[in-house]
Amino acid sequence: MDAKSIMHASNLSHSFEYTLFENVDINIHQGESIAVLGVSGSGKSTLLHILATLLKPQHGEVIYDDGFLYEQGDKKLLDIRRHDIGIIFQSHYLFKGFSVRENLEISSMISGNEIDMDLIKKLKIEDTLHQNVSELSGGQQQRVSIARVLLKRPRLIFADEPTGNLDNQTANEVMDVMLEYIRENDAALFIVTHDEKIASRCNNTYRLQDKRLIPTTV
Repeated sequence: MDAKSIMHASNLSHSFEYTLFENVDINIHQGESIAVLGVSGSGKSTLLHILATLLKPQHGEVIYDDGFLYEQGDKKLLDIRRHDIGIIFQSHYLFKGFSVRENLEISSMISGNEIDMDLIKKLKIEDTLHQNVSELSGGQQQRVSIARVLLKRPRLIFADEPTGNLDNQTANEVMDVMLEYIRENDAALFIVTHDEKIASRCNNTYRLQDKRLIPTTV
């Protein structure tokens, strides 16, 4: 049986001072991992923000669970963002002045899920739980931000350069955790990255160039 489509976008176009992309179509299925490659300024992060409910497209539409995403209303969009979607940003957006455990507890409190110590150990942050997040390295902070997202148990994970602050070994370990999560939870992963090695680990890879989203292999 074919995997269920979670999100489908069609004819997306967006411009700022110039046209970033136009007539972009993409379908995201349960259990699927998608990577989008492209040079800086090609519109990768903008595309991610549109799909992740953070930016309304100027043209085109996004369908989520058979409904038009941006016709849902602000309250419904907030509910989708809070419970269904997890977003891993380039900037970590952790609560500075709080410990790692407190940051994770805030996420657990919002989602209603308990802290999963197996996940914490897989991400190798169990020894940092009592440290203030401002004391951590950039790589450690990124792993905490990934843990915070996965603790929500989202069905769609959007990740903007999620391994950019990590060495090669740690980047692959983090990808192991995220790919295992989507397999076990029938979720989906959408990554934008410059790293072709990371992109190659996803089921499907695209390149955003010349204003088009083009299927590619790496």
